[in-house]
Amino acid sequence: MHLPDAFITNIRNVFAGEGEKFLADLRSLIEQAARRWGLTDIEPLENLSYHFVASARQNGGQVILKIGVPQDELTSQIETLRVYDGRGACRLLDADEEQGMLLLERLKPGRMLAELEDDEQATGIAAQGMRQLWRPPPQTGKFIPLTKWFDGLQQLRGGPLPGRMVEKAVGLARELFAEGRPDVLLHGDFHHYNVLESERGWLAIDPKGVIGPAGYEVGPFLINPFDLLKRPNPVQVTERRIAILAEGLGFEREYVQAWGIAHAVLSASWSLEKQEDYDGWAEHSIRCAEVIGTAKI
Repeated sequence: MHLPDAFITNIRNVFAGEGEKFLADLRSLIEQAARRWGLTDIEPLENLSYHFVASARQNGGQVILKIGVPQDELTSQIETLRVYDGRGACRLLDADEEQGMLLLERLKPGRMLAELEDDEQATGIAAQGMRQLWRPPPQTGKFIPLTKWFDGLQQLRGGPLPGRMVEKAVGLARELFAEGRPDVLLHGDFHHYNVLESERGWLAIDPKGVIGPAGYEVGPFLINPFDLLKRPNPVQVTERRIAILAEGLGFEREYVQAWGIAHAVLSASWSLEKQEDYDGWAEHSIRCAEVIGTAKI
């Protein structure tokens, strides 16, 4: 089985020794999943990133097999999909947390939100999708506290990222959490590549499963898709997005803008931390933070 070089590099950089074991065991895990769930015609999807994802057939129907390194984010994803139960997201058909294996509904036609040419339409769809996913924090389960993610920003002072942007993000995050708005169960990575068209409407995939203020959800969306900064006027695009998200989600525009800046800097820090900035994502994220901050609201 041929695996893309970028996929192998990602797994090794992010998961170190656990990643090496995962790569060595992957063929065996696929065979185990095939026996357990009666899968045939297993074909890896293109552009694998941090998980092995493949189309497969089960009892004549199409499904998706996903296998990843067993760790907290994968566990929280499984538990979040169980909470969603197919409402606003793809259905989790079955899972094995210990082995890091998920059997998922196949979404058809599967067009990504990134493929819509009308950015305002895409943003409106996103706002509806975000609202549909938010839930009161579950009383049980292993979910990710949003504060844990932002604690890492404190360590960026004096690092490779622009100091003024880091200080701004740290200050905004402190203020946003201090507001004391109610926590909800968030998707945590809601953007144009994680929302697919299906026979049941536009549905989210790959939730992180994060507990925190609902406003954070706009952050990943505001810095995507990859070509955002190459558009004729990204500031104007961002201004319209902020307006649409604020209206659709019932937030103040300043609140949307603040979460956008905070997340953009956080995203840049992750890119550097995982040693995965071969595609310039850290620079992209910082530039997006500047664009979001420049937007007139």
